[in-house]
Amino acid sequence: MLQKLTDSLATHKWFWYTILGVLALVFAAWGAYGIVNLNFGSSDYAATVNGKTITLQQAQNAWLRDQGQIDQAYGGNVPSALRTQLQNEVLEELINEALIAQRTEQLGYRISQADLIQAIRAVPAFQVGGHYSPQAAQDALTEAGISLAQFERDLQSELRRNQLVEGIRASDFLTPVEIQRANALYDEQRDVQYLEFPSSGYASKAPVTPAEIQAYYQAHQAQFLIPESVDLRYAQLTLAQVRSSEQIPDSDLQALYQKDINRFVVPERREASHILIPFGKDPKAALEQAQKILKLARSGENFAALAKKYSQDPGSARNGGNLGWIGRQGFVKPFTDALFAIPKVGDIVGPVKSPYGYHIIRLDAIQPGHTQSFAEVKAQLTAQLARSRATERFGRIEDKLQNAIEQPGASLGAIAKQYNLTSGEIPLFLRGSGAAPIGAAPAVQNLVFGSAAIAVGSIGGPVILDNNRLVLVKLVARHGPQVKPLAEVQADIVTAIRAERTQQATLAAAEAARQKLIGGESFEKVASALRMKVAPVKFIGRDDPSVPAQILKLAFAAPKPSTGPVYEAKTLPGNAGAVLLAVTAVRTAPQANPLMVRTRLEQQLRTDADADVRAYLMQMRATAKVRKNPHAFQ
Repeated sequence: MLQKLTDSLATHKWFWYTILGVLALVFAAWGAYGIVNLNFGSSDYAATVNGKTITLQQAQNAWLRDQGQIDQAYGGNVPSALRTQLQNEVLEELINEALIAQRTEQLGYRISQADLIQAIRAVPAFQVGGHYSPQAAQDALTEAGISLAQFERDLQSELRRNQLVEGIRASDFLTPVEIQRANALYDEQRDVQYLEFPSSGYASKAPVTPAEIQAYYQAHQAQFLIPESVDLRYAQLTLAQVRSSEQIPDSDLQALYQKDINRFVVPERREASHILIPFGKDPKAALEQAQKILKLARSGENFAALAKKYSQDPGSARNGGNLGWIGRQGFVKPFTDALFAIPKVGDIVGPVKSPYGYHIIRLDAIQPGHTQSFAEVKAQLTAQLARSRATERFGRIEDKLQNAIEQPGASLGAIAKQYNLTSGEIPLFLRGSGAAPIGAAPAVQNLVFGSAAIAVGSIGGPVILDNNRLVLVKLVARHGPQVKPLAEVQADIVTAIRAERTQQATLAAAEAARQKLIGGESFEKVASALRMKVAPVKFIGRDDPSVPAQILKLAFAAPKPSTGPVYEAKTLPGNAGAVLLAVTAVRTAPQANPLMVRTRLEQQLRTDADADVRAYLMQMRATAKVRKNPHAFQ
C-alpha cells in the first residue's frame, strides 16, 4: 500500500497538484511554505514564452516534485541521458502550461473561487466518511510542502486549461443518424471467397531496355528532383567552446558553496521492512492480528518469512517486507514518524496506524544525514559556475556577432578568427533537409530560402541551434531545382520497372481468373486450374481475424452485390501481389455484445478529440517564441 501511494503520486501528479492548489484557497491564512532556492548565477530564467519568463525557481520546483519518485524507481542512480530527457519534459510541460495560460487569458476564460472550493470538497482523497475534512486536506498540503500562492495561480491556469480543452473535445460528436449508420456498418458481414496471387510467382526476368529506362526517367522527373539549394560558408560557436576557456578561481567556488550550502545537505535515510495488515471490514480484528504478528517478530521469528506470510502490501511482501531506503518524504507521515523515531538498527515497532492499516516496522539500516564538504562538491560547483558564466558570455558574443556582421565590408573569415569560431563550407545546402553540420534548422532555412532571404554574398545570423551553438552563414551561390543525372538513378529505375512488370503480370493473372468467374465458372474450378487452394465461402465481419487485414479491407471496400456476385481483382499494397475476391451476399448481424459498437464509437471520438487537442497545442507551440536555458536544472 505504501508503494501504491508513492506510485500514485507520480502517476497522478496533475491530480495532486490541482487538489493542493485548491487547498491554498481554503487555508490561505496559513502563509507560504518555504522552498529551497536552487537558483544560481545571473541566468535567472529556465525559458521564455512569448516574452513571459519561466523562472529557474519554477523549473527546479517542478523537477523536485518528480525527482523523488524517479530516484526511488532507479535506486538513486538515474542514467544521465534519461535524467536530461525527463528534465526537458518537465520544462516542456511548463512551457505548454504557460502557452495555455496565455491563450485562456486572451480568450477570457475565468474560474470563480466558489468553483475552486467546490472542486476540493468533491475530491474523495480529502473526505472522511464521505464528507470533506479540512484536517485531511491540511495534512496533505503540509506533507506536500509547496508554496500556497504558486498552487493558487497554477490551479486557476489548470482549470482554465480544462475549459479550453473540453471545449475542443466537445466539438467532436455524432448525430443520432450518424450513430445509427455507424452501427449498421459495424454490424455488416459479407459472404466472401478469395484467392491470393503472390508476386513471387510472376517475377519478370526479361531485360530492361535503354529505351524503357529513358522513358521511365522522362515520365518520373519529379521523383528524381533535387530541390533548390545554395552554397554556404558558415562559422559556428558552441557553448562547449566558450565553457572550455572559463577559468574559475577557488574563491568564487567557495563563495558559491557557502551561498548554496543547504543544497549540499544530504538528509538522513533509513532502510526498513514492514508488514501491513489492512483494516478490512473489522479494524479491531486487524489490530489484534497485527499485535500477534508483532509478538512473533519480537520473539525472534524470521521477519521476512512473516512478511511473506501475513503482509498485504504486494509491492514489498514478496521481498520479505523490504521497502528499500526511505527519506522523510514520499511515504505517509505516521509511518515515517515511527520509522525515524526507532532508536537503533534491528528494533521492531508497531502496530503503527496509517490510512492503509496497521504496520509492523523493522529498522534495517541508517544512513546519517550530513553536509557534503567543499572538496566533495568542488567538481560539481566548478561545472555549474563554468556553465553559468559560459552561458552569459555566449549571449554577449551573440550580441557582438550581430553588430559585427552589420558593419560595412564585414568578412566572415575575419569575424570567425576574431571570435574563435569554427569555419566550414557546405556546397549543397538543400531546401527542406539542409545539410550537416547545420542540419535542417528552420531558422537557417528561412534565412536562406525564406521570403526575406539574404542575398548572394551577404552574411546572415547569428542563428541559435539546439540552444547550445550559434552559426553565421554567408550565401555563396543559389541553384534552382535540378533533376539527378540518369546515370545516377539508372539502377533504381531498372528495379522499379521490374517491380511494375511483376505487379502488372500478377494483376493480369488475377484479372484473367476474374473473367472466368464472370463467364460462369465456379470459384473452386478456377482455383483448381491455377493449382490454388481456396477456403469455403463464409460470412466475415470487419474484424475477422481469420482473413488478412489488407484483404479484409478490400472486401469491405467492394460494391455490394445486387443482381449477382461481385468479382474484383485488386493489387495488394507493397508489391505483395494481387487478390481475386468474390462477394456474393451482405447481411447485418448484430454484435454479441450490444455495447461493443458504442464503446468503439466512443473510443474513436475520444481519439479524434485527443488528436484535435494535440493539434491545437502543437500549433500554439510551433508559432510561439520560446527560448530555453539549456542549464536550467544544473
